[in-house]
This record gives sequence, C-alpha cells and structure tokens, in this order.
Amino acid sequence: MRVIAFVGPSGTGKSYRSVMVSQQYGADAIIDDGLLISHGKVIAGTSAKKEPTKIASVKHALFMNPSQVNEIKKVLKRNKIKCLMILGTSDGMVNKIAKNIGVHEVEQIIRIEDVATPEEMNMALRMRTVEGKHVIPVPTFEIKKEFSGYFLHPLRRFQKNLDSEITTAEADKSIVRPTFSYMGDYIISDNVINSIAIHEAQKINGLIKVQNINLRKTGHGVHIDMTVILQYGCDIFSVCKNIQLAVRNNVEQYTSINARRINILVKNLRK
Repeated sequence: MRVIAFVGPSGTGKSYRSVMVSQQYGADAIIDDGLLISHGKVIAGTSAKKEPTKIASVKHALFMNPSQVNEIKKVLKRNKIKCLMILGTSDGMVNKIAKNIGVHEVEQIIRIEDVATPEEMNMALRMRTVEGKHVIPVPTFEIKKEFSGYFLHPLRRFQKNLDSEITTAEADKSIVRPTFSYMGDYIISDNVINSIAIHEAQKINGLIKVQNINLRKTGHGVHIDMTVILQYGCDIFSVCKNIQLAVRNNVEQYTSINARRINILVKNLRK
C-alpha cells in the first residue's frame, strides 16, 4: 500500500480540498482527524473532536490508542486499500500517524500551498475562526452553527425540565453544504435531527414511547435530551445505553453532525 500525505496548518482548507487532492494523486482512502474515509464514507474511526480535552483530541488524531489502531489496520486490510492519504498539520504529524498505524513510510507529501493560493487559505482560516464553519470529507460537508440562539425564548437556554416543549420558528439550524455542489445550500433543521433520533430510538426493545426530545447546539456538535417511557421489567441501563448508541450512530451517519451527548431521562415504566 502506497502512503502519501496532505500537509498544512490547521484551518487552511486541507479537509475542504482533500477529496480533490486524493483523486488527483490516486488515493482511495483518507485519514483525517481520527477518521478513515473511503469513497465518501467513514469506514473506521471516530472524530478526534469528540474528545473532552485538547490533549485527548491530539492523542486521538495521532492514533495512540491500541484498540483504535487495531480497528484501522483491520479495515485497511479488509478494504484492500491501495493508496492511503494522511492529512496533518506537519511532516512530523503525518509520519507519526503512519508509524502508529503500522503502514509504510510516507513517500510523497503534498502541501496546501501546492493546491491553494494564500488568499484561499486566508479565506478558509477566516471561515474556521470567525464564521465557525467546520469541514469533513464525508464527502466534504461544511457545518455551521447559526447564532440565532440570541433571540430564542429565554427558557430554551436555561431549560432544565426536559418535559417543557418550546416551539419557535426561529430555532437553531445546522447548515450543511456539499463542497463540490453548485446547487446552493442545504439546510438540516432541528426537526430533522429530532425525527431521526426518535425513529432510531423506537427500534430499541424495551422502549414504549419517546415522550419529549430537546436539541441543544454547541460549537462542536449537538446535545440531545430525551424523556422516555420504558417497558416495566426491562433492564433500564441496557435499554438506555442501546438508545444512546442507536441515536448517536445514526444521527452522525445521516447528517455528518457530531452527536456530543445523548441524555436519557426515564420518566415512567409501563407494562
């Protein structure tokens, strides 16, 4: 398996351009921020941005966890990847990743300066730091949080009771735009994410009803609070854990938005 790398400072547009560069140089898989991506799909790994601290995030991106490394190795072998492109902020970082996951040394490094002008890199940096946009190549979505929360009903910001339902036409939205589409913006509203979460939760044995759901946005993803009614006699812990996993995995798969927290409140048990 050939190993190449795409290197540039954080926020200068590597992820934005990674699909184009991988196609140009014949790479059929990309490693970016803890994820292994092939043909527009995440086939292994989880985003380093989910980690609770900066240090943990760096370790995750460098593949310093043995179980994480084993998963990547198995998937690389199973998918018969012929050329792997590693994204990183420095030569040292991409070489470290290659060593940690046990692949050949990086044989070629493409730099962001080779494919983007200084103006384009400055624009990408401004989009990251000022506008809050984040890009992931799956197949390269831009996710932006609109700060309409300043005008939300005050109860929405300080809501403690998960049974309180606030309806507003000015709710937060996650704007998702495929990078190589010229058809304009696509908007995923809160209602879509809520519908996915409820639909997936209802597939879990032991759940009778999702009584209420509340979505909260953060700078790195969404928090979902669910009030549920479970079947009397079920293993409450196991059912809640299965709901969390199902909701998180499917929200992320269908929207490419990080599901940071899935909080479950069991309100009642019924036969």
